[in-house]
Amino acid sequence: MASLNRVMIIGRLGKDPEVRYTKDGTAVCNLRIATSDQWTDKSGEKQEKTEWHAVVLWGRQAEIAQQYLQKGRLVYVEGSLQTRKWQDQNGQDKYTTEIKGQIFQMLDRAGGGGRDGDGPRSERGDRSERPERSDRPSRDSGPPPDESGPPPDEDDIPF
Repeated sequence: MASLNRVMIIGRLGKDPEVRYTKDGTAVCNLRIATSDQWTDKSGEKQEKTEWHAVVLWGRQAEIAQQYLQKGRLVYVEGSLQTRKWQDQNGQDKYTTEIKGQIFQMLDRAGGGGRDGDGPRSERGDRSERPERSDRPSRDSGPPPDESGPPPDEDDIPF
């Protein structure tokens, strides 16, 4: 019997992306994305339930997420579920289930707080596109947006 491990979510970032680098210089980005369900219960009261999702992006995707995503942005993420085993400070085994993002799209403009842009922008992950790096890589695209003035126009985003 065949199997399928596919996840697709649309939600808002709960905080700015957290990026770190592996020993070989590969960028790893952790995102927290909230999705919400809303309904009216039997008594006519509106109800809402928010679910939080851990997402991890690798390589160029991680760098793009760090540069262009921020708390509150609406994003689409597609990937697969993965569970990792790790040990806490006391040596206890712990497990974390997260979405290993393979595709993400920004669905609103920078600082847009829910406004739709001119259409989604996307980035596909491909490990073959990852450049060789030493320690922490330098950016070819100049300083991050917060150090160089206003954020770039949608037309200047490289994807």
